[in-house]
Amino acid sequence: MLPPAHSLLRVRTRDRSCYARSDGERIVPLDAAPWEGGRPSGEPLSSGDWTLLPPSAPTKIVCVGLNYRAHVAESVTVVPGGGEVPKEPLIFLKPPSAVIASGEAIRYPKSVTRLDPEAELAVVIGRRARSVSETEAMSHVAGLTCFNDVSARNHQRQDGQWTRAKGFDTFAPLGPWLVTGRGPEGLRVECRVNGERRQLGNTSDLLFPIPFLIAYISRIMTLEPGDVIATGTPAAVAPVTPGDRIEIEVEGIGVLTNTVEAAT
Repeated sequence: MLPPAHSLLRVRTRDRSCYARSDGERIVPLDAAPWEGGRPSGEPLSSGDWTLLPPSAPTKIVCVGLNYRAHVAESVTVVPGGGEVPKEPLIFLKPPSAVIASGEAIRYPKSVTRLDPEAELAVVIGRRARSVSETEAMSHVAGLTCFNDVSARNHQRQDGQWTRAKGFDTFAPLGPWLVTGRGPEGLRVECRVNGERRQLGNTSDLLFPIPFLIAYISRIMTLEPGDVIATGTPAAVAPVTPGDRIEIEVEGIGVLTNTVEAAT
């Protein structure tokens, strides 16, 4: 599938990895990241000459837990202390080493007894953000993409804090590309497993809207270009098993697709 117009992506070609821009008909390589002033470099890429990489290489992935009211209600069954609407955003980190691209496999660790995908809209930062206001927050955004907050529920229950449950390699599928010039409001967010819908939500139902999240997080930690904010998942989380195919779709952005394989 050709990325839509006004989208940014990272690709691997025969001889290099690079950022690129799509105009809806052509993929044009760039000589640097878009937020570093990347300019067209070389001839457009033919369809068979590139494969997708994650659309950014973040220094950190900031995730927001329990940001849809319906998911808060069901969380009492999956995490300790769930069920209460948070008074402030509940944030946690995933390591950059967990990031994979659309098309890559999610590995099911041997210690995990329940593995859940979580469909989310993700925001990629394009300009350094430190203690920004809500009104200026969106000016620091490079674009929007899809995110899968893969979660090991048994470790989430065991540990109390979520680093292990959320931080395994391959537990942060990101992509397929980055859509620019689009607001985050009123977007359908969906998870499908083997073609069957599991989750369906809309970003209009976020407890804490995205400009508020950017401002809130930037008062805690500096957000660097390429960093990712995953904004929360709708209700109806459910487990997957090796062999399953997971699709995370955000309206107007694309479909992030990954299969699950048993860890060796």
